[in-house]
Amino acid sequence: MNSSLRKFVFHDLQTIEGYIDPPDALVFLSLLQTQKQAGLEGPIAEIGVFYGRSYFLFKRIGGDAEKIVAIDLFDIGQTADGISPQYGRFLENGRRLGIPIEEDLIIRGDSTRLAAADITEKAGKVRFFSIDGGHALSDVVSDSRLAMHSLADHGIIAFDDTFNPAWPEVTVGVADFLREHADSFAAFCMTKYKTYVCRRDFHDLYYNAIADASDLNAFEQTETTFLDSRVIRLHNPIGRRMLYELMIRTGMGAYSERVYR
Repeated sequence: MNSSLRKFVFHDLQTIEGYIDPPDALVFLSLLQTQKQAGLEGPIAEIGVFYGRSYFLFKRIGGDAEKIVAIDLFDIGQTADGISPQYGRFLENGRRLGIPIEEDLIIRGDSTRLAAADITEKAGKVRFFSIDGGHALSDVVSDSRLAMHSLADHGIIAFDDTFNPAWPEVTVGVADFLREHADSFAAFCMTKYKTYVCRRDFHDLYYNAIADASDLNAFEQTETTFLDSRVIRLHNPIGRRMLYELMIRTGMGAYSERVYR
């Protein structure tokens, strides 16, 4: 990872309100770079934009030409006349960072009411699909089905908040998805917040990409099994997390990336 991208991940990205933290940002980077090196093409899609932290990470990794279909209700603070402060802040974050937003690829609406064609007709079959939408079981079932039918053969699905005790139905939904489609899909990586899934034909490629990624050397790696699939679990020790958060909150963000070297 070059110094410019490292600065973006550990400094610029943290100026956007959101939930993706450095470990998962580095997993995103490692997987997207692996796809690029292997010639595995396609757009990116995400459900749950919030204020754009992951969106701008995708853009920064892929460049201005990267197609990203971003889906969100954008209804936080929405006024009676339909004005969305959330969407305005999202656009403003793009202007501040100097990262263009393709508004024709933004879908302002309920992901559970979409069909795969709503995504693929805009951009094509998806190579990386991030799901961080509604956390009820019905939402996870619907969003996982949408992702599956939008996905390229080599595509990856990243499920957020799996195993988070605050959102138990997410865990149920992801497990149900993997059991129902056990002949074709398997998990290959887990972090504190996310579970990464792909078709079985590409499991070893992505598993090894995580195992061999130099940008992930700072994390403890443990091999485990989840629903009969070999999975790498990345552990970010609490001491490192606390030190990183302390540096961010005390104005030392410019040096915080050293915690993950």
